[in-house]
This record gives sequence, C-alpha cells and structure tokens, in this order.
Amino acid sequence: MQDLGITVPGLLTQLISFSVLAFVLYKLLYGPIVRMLDQRAERIKESLDAAEQARADAASSADRVEEELGRARQEGQQLIAEARDAAGRLREQEEARIRQDIEAMLERARGEIGHERDVAVEEVRQEFASLAIDAAEQVIEQELDSAKHQDLIDRVLKEGLANRQN
Repeated sequence: MQDLGITVPGLLTQLISFSVLAFVLYKLLYGPIVRMLDQRAERIKESLDAAEQARADAASSADRVEEELGRARQEGQQLIAEARDAAGRLREQEEARIRQDIEAMLERARGEIGHERDVAVEEVRQEFASLAIDAAEQVIEQELDSAKHQDLIDRVLKEGLANRQN
C-alpha cells in the first residue's frame, strides 16, 4: 500500500478526520435537516388532513344548506297555503257581511215602502171618505156629520177594500 502512497498512520488520521467530519455533519446538518423535513412532512400531512376536513365540512354544509332550503320551501308553501286560506275566509266573511248589509237595507226599504203605502192608502181613504161625504151631502142635500158617520164610512171602506183585494 505504500506503493500507492497510503500509510497506516495517514489512513488512520484520514479515517478519524472523516469520522469526526461525518459526526459533526450528522449532528450539525443531518439532524436539523431531517428534523426540518419531518416537520415539513408533518405540516403537509396536517394541511392535507385539514383540507380533507374542510372538504368534508363543505359537503356537510352543502347538505345542511340544501336541507334548510328544502325546509324554507316547505315553510314558504305552507305560508302561501295559510295566506290563501285566510284570504278565502276573509272573502267569505266579507261576502256574508255584505249579504247581511244588503238584507238589512232591503228590509228597511220594504218597511219604508210598506209605511209609505200605508200612509198613501190612509190619505186615499181620507180623501175618499171626504169625497163620499161630499157626494152624500149633495145627494141628500144636507150636511152630514162626519164625526157621527165616520165609523160607518170606515166600515164601508174596509168592506170595499176587502172585496177589491179578493
């Protein structure tokens, strides 16, 4: 080996130097670099786990949103149906109230017409009684006492009206 230029003390020195260098590199560089790479791998793994969790949360949120939209649609349909029912009830109530008002007006009008008819009949009756007395005075040529004969005239008029209505 000496022919090659390798001596045992030089070889030992180089082996010791290489071992010290390897040890120093291992302690000062390899350990921190491996630790840094392990930390980075851990952060990447955590990021991937967080991304997977976020994806799962997003899917879950999308499902919840879809459920909420479905519930909102159902509530909306229910509110629309309730509003339609309420409008129908209100319309029926208003129609009933208007019918009652119309019936009341018709009843008042009938009452007023009946009253006016009674007043008109009474006026015609009084006028007819007066004309009958005047006619009788002229026929008899004397004055009749209207107070005395009023009952007789009323009875005759009632009989005449009853015959006329039949």
